[in-house]
Amino acid sequence: MPIIINLDVMLAKRKMSLTELSERVGITMSNLSILKTGKAKAVRLETLDTICEVLECQPGDLLEYRSKE
Repeated sequence: MPIIINLDVMLAKRKMSLTELSERVGITMSNLSILKTGKAKAVRLETLDTICEVLECQPGDLLEYRSKE
């Protein structure tokens, strides 16, 4: 899939663990792990909004498009 999720990069920049993000966002660790590994087929805008709020970032900081070339 050409959409890359850079959640691990933002977590490192914010020095935050996946566990802490899970607690602050209110999403299970397994669902965040699926998102982090790029295996998610969809993400709710409400979820993206909350993650961005907690990580103090923009959606473009988390999502990246790479062509299949």
